[in-house]
Amino acid sequence: MSSAETRDVEPEPNPNRWWTLAAVIVATFMLLLDITIVNVALPKIQADFKATLADLQWVIDAYALGLAAFQLTAGSIADLRGRRLVFMTGLAVFTVSSFLCGLAGSPTSLSVARAFQGLGGSMMFATSLALLAAAFVGRERGVAFGAWGATIGASVAVGPLIGGAITEGLGWQWIFFVNVPIGIAAIVFTRTKVAESKNPQARTIDWPGVVVWSAGLFLLVLGLIRGNEQGWGSAKTVIELGAAVLLIVTFLIIEARRREPILDLTLFRKPAFTGVSIVAFALSASMFSMFLYLTLYIQNGLGFSPFQTGLRFLPLTVVSFFAAGAAGRLVHVVSARILFGYGLGLVGLGLLLMHGITPSPEWTTLLGGMIAAGLGIGLVNPTIAQVAVGVVEPARSGMAAGINNTFRQVGIATGIAGLGAIFQGRVELKASGLLKVAGMPGPKANAVAHAIATQRGGSGGGAGGPVARAAQASFISALNEILMVAAIVAFAGAVLGMVLVRSRDFAHGTEAAEPAPAAA
Repeated sequence: MSSAETRDVEPEPNPNRWWTLAAVIVATFMLLLDITIVNVALPKIQADFKATLADLQWVIDAYALGLAAFQLTAGSIADLRGRRLVFMTGLAVFTVSSFLCGLAGSPTSLSVARAFQGLGGSMMFATSLALLAAAFVGRERGVAFGAWGATIGASVAVGPLIGGAITEGLGWQWIFFVNVPIGIAAIVFTRTKVAESKNPQARTIDWPGVVVWSAGLFLLVLGLIRGNEQGWGSAKTVIELGAAVLLIVTFLIIEARRREPILDLTLFRKPAFTGVSIVAFALSASMFSMFLYLTLYIQNGLGFSPFQTGLRFLPLTVVSFFAAGAAGRLVHVVSARILFGYGLGLVGLGLLLMHGITPSPEWTTLLGGMIAAGLGIGLVNPTIAQVAVGVVEPARSGMAAGINNTFRQVGIATGIAGLGAIFQGRVELKASGLLKVAGMPGPKANAVAHAIATQRGGSGGGAGGPVARAAQASFISALNEILMVAAIVAFAGAVLGMVLVRSRDFAHGTEAAEPAPAAA
């Protein structure tokens, strides 16, 4: 099967391109590792701080918000001032804020430090693909993106194990402290080995767009997380969500009118760019958002330690790692839309296979679903990277990568908040009903159910007494419901990815030709 032969002018490969790949892999591994590591440590953080479910959501979402809110701006600044410079600045911010995370003494201070950590991560993430696109051409670019995708898989693979070991052996604070020496070494390495690149046509930074976008996204997540507690019809929730919608619409209007926007809406005229953005959002809003709730189930529900929990995630993460390595090469012989369709379809199938969890202490009920989802993640992640910069000219790769990674992080932030809203509401409703059936008076049952849904995060363990049984049963019921919701999101992304991603939209020959009918 032949590749498309569109050959626009591309930059000469950097003689230090493999050093560039090494620097990007180290930084990507570090910033993504902090997602999977933190997930496993959340129950310990919850116990130390006596944190609520909303507190735990903010520990994850503050990081995702930091990544998403500044992602577009970081890409634009990188195009204007230099991608290596922004990459190194991100490393410095990430390293300092990691140290502050380890020193945090409350859920609030931890979440604030996590937000700054996400800010640094956004600079690294927004420039990673652009640095690779500037350094590599042709099939070598596919190898580089495949290695980048495999790094994502590797961070997911070893993160739970490293996080579990560090949490049990040294304490959860050390999952942040370990970033400090790695970050310092990465800064020195980047300064000496990575070449600078920028967009000579870039002129200004869209600061009004940054402020409006960041405020809108924050209010959206805030409203989703606090909706159950405040009431979905309450004035506070309506104002938060209404203001979020208004600000996001205003942001789009601003971007449509600016000469140099941080979100170039003209990119979405290409269906393939719209399609890859939807795929990135769907993968994050479905499978990646479920990691928080699956971790709570395995540790609080089944009673496993952090390290034992990390071992239970290995079927998913190891399969994802090896599939990602193969997908970087497959994109040259199989259409990206096929990889998106099959990949997200497998993620949706995996979530459906996990659905139907019972109070049985056997974690193997998740095994089939984890394997299917891991294979799907591995197929999709490196393909997203290829398509995101493949449908734009090289000079705009910084913005394209920033937009794509923004959709990833918005997917995580809104996915955790949205699934959490459903989860908390269903836990509270189910627990209240069970407690009333057990003979508890209505007002007291409602109060206890609310405490189960918020303060304990649905920790189900223990069989003693009606409250413990209600907590366990309501947690399992709510978890099954959000697994179904997440599966629907993944399937929707699979369909839209297959429909929208077209070979003719690619700018410089990184997409394979359409496969023969038999291959489809």
